Amino acid sequence: MTTPAVVCIGMAGSGKTTFMQRLNSYLHAHDMPPYIVNLDPAVLNVPFSANIDIRDSVNYKEVMKQYNLGPNGAIITSLNLFATKIDQVLGIVEQRAKSVSHILVDTPGQIECFVWSASGAILLDALASAIPTVIAYIVDTPRTTSPATFMSNMLYACSILYKTKLPLVIVFNKTDVADASFATEWMTDFESFQAALKDLDDDENNPEGGSGYMNSLMNSMSLVLEEFYRHLDVVSVSAYTGAGMDDFLQAIDRKVEEFNTDYKAEMERIIREREKEKEAERQRNLNRLMKDMGIKDHAKPTTKNEPAQTISDAEEEDDEDEFADQFVNEEDAEGILDPDYEEQDDSNEEM
Repeated sequence: MTTPAVVCIGMAGSGKTTFMQRLNSYLHAHDMPPYIVNLDPAVLNVPFSANIDIRDSVNYKEVMKQYNLGPNGAIITSLNLFATKIDQVLGIVEQRAKSVSHILVDTPGQIECFVWSASGAILLDALASAIPTVIAYIVDTPRTTSPATFMSNMLYACSILYKTKLPLVIVFNKTDVADASFATEWMTDFESFQAALKDLDDDENNPEGGSGYMNSLMNSMSLVLEEFYRHLDVVSVSAYTGAGMDDFLQAIDRKVEEFNTDYKAEMERIIREREKEKEAERQRNLNRLMKDMGIKDHAKPTTKNEPAQTISDAEEEDDEDEFADQFVNEEDAEGILDPDYEEQDDSNEEM
C-alpha cells in the first residue's frame, strides 16, 4: 500500500503536538518509523525529531521584525516563503515515502493561518497530488462538553473538509480527562443532542443557557450537519496515555482507500479543468496580441504541410508563349495597318 500522509489540524491547545509525539512513539515501537514534517514556524521546541522543519528555512522572529508583522501575519508570511520551496520538499517526501510507514505533518495552532491561506492550499494540493493525504482534525474533548462548543468544532471540521476536499478523521483527544462517548452519541443520535440543548436551556445558572435564539440556531445546524456526520470517521484517543492509537491507524487506512477510489479521481478531474482553463486563457491572450499587432488569419505564415505560393515552370512557359504570340500578333497587325510596309521591304531588296 502507498505510504499515506497524515496532516494534523486543530485549534490551539487541542493537543496536536502531543498527539504527534505519541503517534511517533507508537509507530517506532511497532517498527513502523514515520517521516515527520513540521510546518509550525512559531513553535519553540517540538517533542519529536522533525525530518523537515520549516524553522530551518524561515526565521519566524526575523519575519516579524523585517516585515513589521504580528504573530498571525508572521505565520502566514513564513508559510508563504516556505511554499516557494514546495517542489524541493515534495521531491524529498516522495523519495523518503518509499521507506517509511507514514508521513506525519504538524501544522500551526491557528487554523485560519494554514487552511484558509494560499500557501496552505498550495502545500496540501501538492502533497495530495503526490501521495494519499488524510486530514486528522484534533478536538479538545474536555472543552467540547458544551453543545455550543461542540457545534463550533463540527462547523470548523465541515469547513475544513470542503476547503481541502480531502478525507477527514475527527480525533477526540484527551479522553483520559473526559470521555468522548457523549460526542459520538450527539453525532449519531439527533434526539440526544436536542435533549442536551433542552437541559442547557433549562439551566438558569449556566451562562450558556437561557438563550432561545442560540438553541434554535444550534438545533437547526445539527439537522444540517446530520448528513455531514455520515461521511466522517470518529475516533477517541488519549495523547497522554496512548489509548486509541490502533483505532486511529485503522481509520487512516479506511480513508486511504476512500482517497484512492473517490478523492483521487475528483482531484484528477479538477487538475484537468485547471489545465483547460489555463490553455483557454493562453489562447485568449494570444488572440488579443495578434489583434493588437494587426495580424489576421490570412496573413499567417505557411507551415510545412502547406505548399508555398509559387509559380510553377509550366505556368512560366505558358506565360512566355502567350507573350510571344501577343508580340507576333501585334507585328502582323502593324503590317496590315501600314500600307507602305511591303513597299519598304521591296525597296530594301532592290538596294
